Amino acid sequence: MARVKGAMMTRKHRNKVLGLAKGYWGNKSRHYKMANEQLMKSGRYAYVGRKQKKRDFRKLWITRISAGCKMNGMNYSTFMHGLKLAGVDMNRKMLSEMAIHDSAAFTALCDMAKAAK
Repeated sequence: MARVKGAMMTRKHRNKVLGLAKGYWGNKSRHYKMANEQLMKSGRYAYVGRKQKKRDFRKLWITRISAGCKMNGMNYSTFMHGLKLAGVDMNRKMLSEMAIHDSAAFTALCDMAKAAK
């Protein structure tokens, strides 16, 4: 039986890697070995970045809620504790949106939190 060489699939795989590495600086976009190493490193950065994005947004929402609370004469922790005691179950993303765009409703929530405390 004749020996089957993997030339076609190898070339296909290498072209795929080089296509994904387009736009990288220097030889990282032209040489397969360097492109492959950079893609692996880029993949790790992307994986970590997806986890950090969640942290960063939560931090932003908390900062916005805290600023809204300070305008209503209370701090973030007493506000959140008051909401929990009042039975208001709303996530931080929506609370931050209310603090920015609907200050009257946010003030009402602050009053509820103060009353429940």
